Amino acid sequence: MNERKKKKKVEITSKCYANLTVSFNNTIATITNLFGKVIAWSSAGRVGFKGSKKGTRHAASMTCQNVAAKAASEGVKEVVVRIKGVGPNKIDAIRSLSALQVTGIEDITGKKHNGCRPPKRRKT
Repeated sequence: MNERKKKKKVEITSKCYANLTVSFNNTIATITNLFGKVIAWSSAGRVGFKGSKKGTRHAASMTCQNVAAKAASEGVKEVVVRIKGVGPNKIDAIRSLSALQVTGIEDITGKKHNGCRPPKRRKT
């Protein structure tokens, strides 16, 4: 009754995507194949940083080094980096993917659209 499902094997090609989400508080790195299936992932918390240290440049670089090493051991050789977010650690995160050959960089950060409607004026 409590049997675990066997994990499906993901098709790994030598060229993949590196999806980096960089914010002021955390960095999340995911390596996917061309179809979007996850090969390896890591975050600043998974590497061992806690609290406000997760938003530092060192945490971002350690996260990306960790995920690049995992992907390289799986057989990934080159990546196209898709980076999302407004954090100050974007460049450090890309630089630390040095275990893989970076063939392109795309910025997929969302655009502002004027946000929600503000609350009505206070009556005094």
